[in-house]
Amino acid sequence: MPVLYQKAEPIFIDSDESWNLSPTLLKKAIKENKIKAVIVTHLYGQMAKIEEIKEICEENSIYLIEDSAESLGASYKNKQSGTFGDFGVYSFNGNKILTTSGGGVLVSENREWIEKAKFLSTQAKENYDWYEHITYGYNYRMSNVLAAIGVAQMEVLSERVKQKRKIFEWYNQFLEGVEFMPEIKNSEGNRWLTTTIFKDKDPFKVMEELKKNGIESRPLWKPLHLQPLFKGKKFYLNGVSENLFNKGLCLPSGTSLTKDDVKMICKVINNV
Repeated sequence: MPVLYQKAEPIFIDSDESWNLSPTLLKKAIKENKIKAVIVTHLYGQMAKIEEIKEICEENSIYLIEDSAESLGASYKNKQSGTFGDFGVYSFNGNKILTTSGGGVLVSENREWIEKAKFLSTQAKENYDWYEHITYGYNYRMSNVLAAIGVAQMEVLSERVKQKRKIFEWYNQFLEGVEFMPEIKNSEGNRWLTTTIFKDKDPFKVMEELKKNGIESRPLWKPLHLQPLFKGKKFYLNGVSENLFNKGLCLPSGTSLTKDDVKMICKVINNV
């Protein structure tokens, strides 16, 4: 959506075996198009091949933006998600590993860019005692109260990541006939959601059975190139994202889940 807000043309790039952006297809897209920026998403809290992607962007003088909305607390070579690119963006929405009920954070090592972002996010008010505007801005501020809630939760972020990863291990222990989203070498995801693809089950039938038992689950993200909003846009495909959507499911992953809860969920799934 932000790309369209800027009246820019999005180009969609498929995933690879990591379930994240394919560096191979990225190279092809750059070769055939004039690209100004790459937005890479660390899907479901698992790190994309960020080192390789960053190198490609630097070689071609392309800005790199990390969508780390789902990956706060994840890392690659002990460096935090969102700190590799020119910008990193985190979400504090109600379903995230750390929440202030809404809003998020923009980070960058470039102080000038951050100051410009602050200026635009506070209605682009000039430094006068009265309201003076040379350009238009936005009202994208987070309130002090919500920010304080977020700061307090940062103190327990590592504990939440540990609990999310423990929940994933329970699913790994009890689920049969599935394949989980992998972690790339030298990375540690936050396992924000435990996600899986089924080898011999229809995920939508599994979702129905879970629903009958009062258990919420959801399909994997529908690929953006299949969204009606982006019909006719350019894309580079290899079939991975569509296959994931057709075979995958997001499983309950709240930090309040117990081992017995996960065992019960897995029993329902295994019996489908």
